[in-house]
Amino acid sequence: MKDHVYHLEFHGSFSLKAVLPALVQGFSYEGMEVSHGGEAGMVWDHTVRGNSNPEERKRLKAALLAYCRQDTQAMARVLESMKSLTATRAGSH
Repeated sequence: MKDHVYHLEFHGSFSLKAVLPALVQGFSYEGMEVSHGGEAGMVWDHTVRGNSNPEERKRLKAALLAYCRQDTQAMARVLESMKSLTATRAGSH
């Protein structure tokens, strides 16, 4: 991405959380229990190493899986957007 695409709304970052809103409208992590990678890492660590009870581990696992699903879907949407932009530009030449 860095070598071939730039958008002002990336604000100098090529992370998924910067690229996603610039290329895919209305897709968000807002309201999710785990909403960014750093938080996911801490939740994972707490789930694996912490002294959580089984119910809390189950809840945290569900939150991590929801975050991972959202990340996967976000990457797929970015890819779709990039393909669409490429097809549009290819057709305009």
